[in-house]
Amino acid sequence: MHIQGIDEITFGASDLATCRRFFTDWGLTLLDETPQQLVFETLNGCRVRVAHGDTPGLPPGVEPDPTLREVVWAVGSAAELDACRERLRGQPGYIDDGQRVGCTDPNGLAVRVQVTRKRPVQLECARTNTWSERPRVNRPAPAYERAQPVEVGHVVFFVLDLAATTAFYEQCLGFVVSDRYPGRGHFMRCAPEGGHHDLFLLAPPIPRKGLNHVAFTVRDLHEVIGGGMHMSRCGWTTELGPGRHPISSALFWYFENPAGALVEYYTDEDELTADWTPRDFTPGPTVFAEWAIKGGIDGHTRRQVNAEAPSGRFMTDKPKA
Repeated sequence: MHIQGIDEITFGASDLATCRRFFTDWGLTLLDETPQQLVFETLNGCRVRVAHGDTPGLPPGVEPDPTLREVVWAVGSAAELDACRERLRGQPGYIDDGQRVGCTDPNGLAVRVQVTRKRPVQLECARTNTWSERPRVNRPAPAYERAQPVEVGHVVFFVLDLAATTAFYEQCLGFVVSDRYPGRGHFMRCAPEGGHHDLFLLAPPIPRKGLNHVAFTVRDLHEVIGGGMHMSRCGWTTELGPGRHPISSALFWYFENPAGALVEYYTDEDELTADWTPRDFTPGPTVFAEWAIKGGIDGHTRRQVNAEAPSGRFMTDKPKA
């Protein structure tokens, strides 16, 4: 059995109009809209649902809305779904409707597995010229006016019992730990070979359950910047970024999300194999971000928020002291 990543997520929220505007600005495609729910998708067909809290069949949340109510993980075949069926059978909240199997994880989250609906996509991405390698020849790097997320790359939750929740994902879904905050957090990937993490479990100093953020993968750093500045122009609030995570190497930009907690654009995370040895880190601001811009970049001035707007002159075009 091999979990391939996230196939669908569902938020519970009451202000669907604001969520519609937010996720459209974020770069998702609206597939369906009813008075009760919105359905979006990313470039590769990963789905994002936003549903009213009283929608029939919506799983309960681990915290009051707005928050993430359900995560659906992907497998590649019916045979792998059968393997999940055997592993999950007998778990609390077990369900099986023929197309999806699932249960409730130890933190209270609705976890589902289905044969993936995502489609392969081939995208042109920026190539980086370094001192040693110069793959980009006679071609400028791209610039983006906005982002179009490729997929939902990972989810991050606050958990009450880190050990039990980690063991569930290891034993029932085959996840492996990539790196650790000992006793405080586990970065986990779906399989031995893959991106640095698909799931991050955090036990905060003051115990609680809830959503920390949902992360959307984009092509490259230039799309993180273009997407973030577009969101800024649309009036949405930056939590932190752009910046870079030292642990996963990913470049990021976080925004406040009307459907719950935060959302992140990110790119360029580490790729790991079974030869990787998990590392232990002490939580702290310099471990979270090698560098980051507080307040983001203003999409109009293209400078840090509240910084002086450009004058139209060259930087060197000023009188000598």
